[in-house]
Amino acid sequence: MRSTVLSLLTVLLVPAALPVSAQVFEVGFHGGVSRLSSRNIGSVQGAAAGDPRQDAELKDGWRFGVRATLNSGRFTGYEFGYAYNRTKLTLGGKDAGGMAIHQGLFNYLLYATPEGKRIRPFVTGGGNFSNFIPPGASVTSGGGDNKFGVNYGGGIKVIATDKLLFRVDVRQYVTGKPFDLVGASGALKQLEISAGVSFYMN
Repeated sequence: MRSTVLSLLTVLLVPAALPVSAQVFEVGFHGGVSRLSSRNIGSVQGAAAGDPRQDAELKDGWRFGVRATLNSGRFTGYEFGYAYNRTKLTLGGKDAGGMAIHQGLFNYLLYATPEGKRIRPFVTGGGNFSNFIPPGASVTSGGGDNKFGVNYGGGIKVIATDKLLFRVDVRQYVTGKPFDLVGASGALKQLEISAGVSFYMN
């Protein structure tokens, strides 16, 4: 629990240390799908003595979250946020229960069009942490496993009114595999496809 709180505070407080001359501030909500690849995270011993080891895999799921953006220049900005992801763990191909992934991020944004334009495509990249909570545990119980990584992608923002904009994001998150299971190798890759609405101010 302590490591989760420290990670979250780091993500939220880093932007406060940056020189801010933001021209536009945005805050909004998003929801979408979470597609996992390289989803085999290792293997565990079977439930009964003498059972063979069983492969552990994470399944595709859904996500929702919040993002805040400080557009510090005509073509640039900083973004930080939090997302709750829902996935499912399988052992030996059998359902072992639903589990959560709590995710924090801090990204840099580069826009294709200047501030003030109605349509603003962008690319983004930055760092993130993911706190994996196994079935039967909770973030308050301290049973999660933190993994740090990077993310990158792009999207588009479309201004709808003088206070409201819509956005679509496609991002790839790359983190270590959770729980340090036997035979785990490589990185876990998570593809986010999401849409949302944000409120902004000049």
